[in-house]
Amino acid sequence: MKPEELNGVTLAYIGDAVLEIMVRCKVVESGYTNASKLNDLARDFVRATEQSKVVDNIIDLLEEDEMTFFKRGKNAKVNHPKSATAVEYSRATGLEALFAYLYMNGKTERLEFLFETAYGEHIYKILNK
Repeated sequence: MKPEELNGVTLAYIGDAVLEIMVRCKVVESGYTNASKLNDLARDFVRATEQSKVVDNIIDLLEEDEMTFFKRGKNAKVNHPKSATAVEYSRATGLEALFAYLYMNGKTERLEFLFETAYGEHIYKILNK
């Protein structure tokens, strides 16, 4: 299975799982051990509204191939939940598709760099609530 063969929605599906694992690892690193608290913190990272916000931190850093996959997810036709606007949800879907592309191509260092850059100080705000 190659990311080039997948549509934006399918890429976002995979990218959602990749992002979820990265977020959970980051939350566990915070030192919390209560599962309820861990879930609350993780939820703050993976909401479409939050994902949309952090896209601004990396959009100018994306290489041409990365932008292609971000746009594939962003432009996918999906029904957005009431918790996010259509624009927020499409940007979040783009982020997830990008992360799927990087993961599927074994670009782990780039994936980690973009995650840390995207969330940056946002991580500390969430973890220090």
